Amino acid sequence: MSRTGREKGVPELEPEVFDRAIVAVALTAGPEHRLVYYNEAFHDLFGSRPLGVPVGEAFAEPAAERFLDLLGAVYEDKAPRQVTTPRTTEGTDPGAPGRRHFVYSLSPVVSRHGPGVLTVAIDTTAHVDAAERAEELSEQRHQALQRYEALLSAVSQNVWLMSPDGAITELMGGFEEFTGLPWRPRIDQVWLDAVHPQDRAGLVQTFRDAARGTPSMFVCTFRLRAASGEYRRVQSRAVPVVRGGVTVEWVGTTADIEDQWRNRLRERLLARVATVTAAQDVAQAFGATAAAVVPELTDACAVFLLPAPGLPGPGPGGAPTATRIASTARAGLPDLPPLSDQSYQVGPVVQQVIESRRPRLVTFPSGSPPSGIVPDVSTAWLRTVRATSLTIVPIVIDAAVVAFAVAAACADSPPPGPADLALLGEVLHEVRDPLRQALELQRTRQTALTLQRALLTPTPRVPGAELAAHYQPASKTAEIGGDWYDALLLPDGSVALTIGDIAGHDLEAATSMSQLRSMLRVIAYDQAHSGPPADSLARLDRVADGLGIAPLVTAVHVQLTPRPGGGWHAAWSNAGHPPPLLLPVSGQPRFLRGEGPDLPLCVDPSLPRATWHQDLRTGDTLLLYTDGLIEVPGTDLTEGMAHLAAHAEEAQSDGVTLAALCGRLLAAADSRRDDAAVIGFRPIAQGRVWTGMWR
Repeated sequence: MSRTGREKGVPELEPEVFDRAIVAVALTAGPEHRLVYYNEAFHDLFGSRPLGVPVGEAFAEPAAERFLDLLGAVYEDKAPRQVTTPRTTEGTDPGAPGRRHFVYSLSPVVSRHGPGVLTVAIDTTAHVDAAERAEELSEQRHQALQRYEALLSAVSQNVWLMSPDGAITELMGGFEEFTGLPWRPRIDQVWLDAVHPQDRAGLVQTFRDAARGTPSMFVCTFRLRAASGEYRRVQSRAVPVVRGGVTVEWVGTTADIEDQWRNRLRERLLARVATVTAAQDVAQAFGATAAAVVPELTDACAVFLLPAPGLPGPGPGGAPTATRIASTARAGLPDLPPLSDQSYQVGPVVQQVIESRRPRLVTFPSGSPPSGIVPDVSTAWLRTVRATSLTIVPIVIDAAVVAFAVAAACADSPPPGPADLALLGEVLHEVRDPLRQALELQRTRQTALTLQRALLTPTPRVPGAELAAHYQPASKTAEIGGDWYDALLLPDGSVALTIGDIAGHDLEAATSMSQLRSMLRVIAYDQAHSGPPADSLARLDRVADGLGIAPLVTAVHVQLTPRPGGGWHAAWSNAGHPPPLLLPVSGQPRFLRGEGPDLPLCVDPSLPRATWHQDLRTGDTLLLYTDGLIEVPGTDLTEGMAHLAAHAEEAQSDGVTLAALCGRLLAAADSRRDDAAVIGFRPIAQGRVWTGMWR
């Protein structure tokens, strides 16, 4: 390189050395700042610029004004300048690469073109774009955080972070305001004290299950004591944060779901009330009522029935009496005392509930219930289960308190809150209509049963014969039936036996039965006009059909006449009823069938009826029965009749009395679905003591 510089001590610059430099380099010369050189990197950054023209012409864009000013200052005072704040070129010139960012420096130099300025620019586009993107992401995160915080403040939800050892690292959402508990840095017993006693073990176990092995989502609904002292249901959800196969923390939320839970509970409980409608009797109806509120609203519930108006009830001093008719308790509590028909005299607290018709909450120390609210046996049970409160709710039907329910909080549980009490009262209020129906049905059954029992009179004493009868309703709670029997000693010494079955199991059936029984008694007793059994049934058929007494009746009517040489003669007519069973003193049992079927009564009174005959020897047994003795679920009547004959033969071979034989036949029909009645006749030797009985 030869010296051509015009200033002593300043070496001449050969700009071509920057041809392959990675930074952008440009050279200007003279006071007019002619652009005499730029390298490839400069071209890549700023595009093509014309050489040999002043820089003002080569860089005509407005953003280049500051560059032109600095260029002049460096040329004049020979002092270098640096611009470290990123500059931007929009790349609008032909061939420009687009919007780019750069910093640059200006230095005085002498080249073969004379004094000038060397410009060095560094492309900072990647760095600036990265910084702008980072700033944008930071702003987006900041906005997202602001929105998240605003969302948390708008919902009743707590957000928490917890380390695996139980340390709470972050808690947001008003937990302290909700519970009234001060901040504690770790989940401990104080935290759990705010959880309902019956929910603590389940909450801890659910979290342990979620954390065991491969951690999974934790979800648990439990009751949490609010600052007001009332328990509210909340739901906690949490997911584990796992790094490197290790759980480093849990991120969770706890939301107040009391209102949603209570709305769903209300729907479920009111749906359960529908089961009360299907109840068959009062006890079952009240049992369904008690079961509807356990365990969601209370730990145990018992229903006590008050005497019906007009019936004996008040004890000494006019205090009412009550009978526990139904009770139920949640799983995990000891068995409740068995139900009994014994009544007890209620105390002042229950009297006040009955008179005011308003519920009453009674609280007391754990396991110390007051006396007089429930029977002594129930009070002892409440002590055993550590009861803490009793809620007495009157059950009002047609402006009268017919019963009251007692709900108990057990196992040291806190008393129910106002919302629980309100919902309990609402559910018990909703069962009024089905309970009214059950009570009315019970009164109807009681009336019909009284009528039926009054008509099923004891069998008469018959010289030379043993006579016995038994009746058993289909169940102890549905004691109304259309079955009946009758035994009538006639003036001539003969005996008329009848057994029948009227369709129905209600007061109407019992009433119809009483009318038919009475009419047949009159017909049979009037021997001057009665004729054989077929005539008696025919006359009864015409009268019953004409008066519209019953829709359908089956019956067997037998007239038994003593024979001079001993034994009896049986003449019978069958109106669609199961055939009589004969148990000979020797030989196999057999059913006495006619030669053709006879229609039931009240079908077609114009059709003729037949009388059939059979001699009975001393010791033979004739049994009349209803289909309740031979109807067995899943089998036909033929099989049931075979079982009846076998049981009867076995009982007779044991030498039992006729009354005992009838009782054993009823006991053997343990799966019957219908009423059952049986009446038996057995000739005995003259002078033998009659041992018949009636139950």
